[in-house]
Amino acid sequence: MSTEAAAVDSAGGPVVKKKTKRKKKLSFPTAFTILFVLTIIAVVATSFVPAGQYAKLQYVADSNVLTVTSPQGEISEVPATQDELDQLGVQIDIEQFTGGSITKAISIPGTYEQLQAQPKGIADVTQAMVSGTIDGVDIMVFILVLGGLIGVVNATGAFESGLMALTKKTKGHEFLLVFLVALLMVLGGTSCGLEEEAVAFYPILVPVFLALGYDSIVCVGAIFLAGSMGTTFSTINPFSVVIASNAAGINFMEGFEWRVGGCIVGAVVVISYLYWYCKKIKANPEASYTYEDREHFAQLFNVERGETAAAHAEGFSLRKKAILVLFISAFVLMVYGVMNLHWWFPQMAAMFLAISIIIMFISGTDEKTVVNAFINGASSLVGVSLIIGLARGINLIMEEGLISDTLLFWSSNAVQGMAGPAFILIMMLLFFLLGFVVPSSSGLAVLAMPIMAPLADTVGIDRYSIVCAYQWGQYAMLYLAPTGLVLATLTMLDMKYSKWFKFVWPIVVFTLVFGGILLCAQVMLA
Repeated sequence: MSTEAAAVDSAGGPVVKKKTKRKKKLSFPTAFTILFVLTIIAVVATSFVPAGQYAKLQYVADSNVLTVTSPQGEISEVPATQDELDQLGVQIDIEQFTGGSITKAISIPGTYEQLQAQPKGIADVTQAMVSGTIDGVDIMVFILVLGGLIGVVNATGAFESGLMALTKKTKGHEFLLVFLVALLMVLGGTSCGLEEEAVAFYPILVPVFLALGYDSIVCVGAIFLAGSMGTTFSTINPFSVVIASNAAGINFMEGFEWRVGGCIVGAVVVISYLYWYCKKIKANPEASYTYEDREHFAQLFNVERGETAAAHAEGFSLRKKAILVLFISAFVLMVYGVMNLHWWFPQMAAMFLAISIIIMFISGTDEKTVVNAFINGASSLVGVSLIIGLARGINLIMEEGLISDTLLFWSSNAVQGMAGPAFILIMMLLFFLLGFVVPSSSGLAVLAMPIMAPLADTVGIDRYSIVCAYQWGQYAMLYLAPTGLVLATLTMLDMKYSKWFKFVWPIVVFTLVFGGILLCAQVMLA
């Protein structure tokens, strides 16, 4: 007989214990896993998608000639004249090349040829990941130096002190800061394509937003989403609408009024959406899409509360104020350099490094502490920088496997014979899909526009409508494409992709629907 007593109910019968099944919580894969899987898919696609390529045309400034690279790789030179462009069927003003507006190789219409397959193998998966990382070294170094600068400022205690002082002053008007940041990002996106550079703003603004009672979704929404909305409806952005218009053979001011109107509506929608979400989580913090991770985010960005925070606020000395002024000035200089001095990531990284060294000297902290702070800050962003490199590896697989141009060729064939609204809507959806394959706005512009823009002539619509379809289609994809910038952004904040997707999908739908309405209006009023 068992020594354990049998359980009985009130009627004297045995109690039957029901086994409760523990639900296994599904976890969304990390950014590294997503990109690894996509790299494998790209490798497999090279065995099934026919290989092919367009001839490529590029201007060589040193010798003032145009080089034509055939699909077989044969290179020839022709004079850099308008007559030569006309003979090649490239309907672009020669000054766009000689003036430096178009620097990348463009596809020559009507030259696509199917080539011998270049299938990739299992060894190319890791090789592409390494090659993509090497290819993205400029932005990776920039991000690592940025992390080092943040580490040094954090070590001085200046950031926490300033944060608490700002939180006190904005009490009761917290959304005003979100509104201003989002508005500035929309303006930055529509004017100069503020995208990769916006990564630099997260370390400044994320702790501020968290201390104001918001969550990580608001941070990404006010910076990445708002900036992307501005870039979606680019008005004078040289990396999007200007280069696309040049490659389409038109002046970028054509269709300007449509883009301005779209940008205004887009800004109102994204800011209103942020206001709705901010108001919801202020009323009930548990309504936050990332509520279960709130403490983790606070620790990740050193957001302090209570007595410790109060102590930092009281210790907001003149030295700490000077450090914060230097820190913020780095980002002002970055924007000025990009817009006026043609800076790119090497120049921005060098400037950030110079600011870091100056702060080290005036911090009053010993040499070993500030150097270790720089190293630790840089190491905290290694994952983010690697994500960018791995995403580029996917594009390298498709380019080396000669399937990128095939997808472009299929896309151009898909719209031939169509007319009116159906033509332009399908064109936008094609650019939506191509945005996954080629997540670079300038890259897709020079590859696709010389092929797609002439199709507008065959159906009697303005070429600027093709440029708009490219903008609105591609960027609707880039809000969520793992091959773009979004995974690097989410990795920096240690946010799950599933949480971001839940927040951003209504904006993707808005962009496609509103963009489709504008495109139909353009076609019908042409």
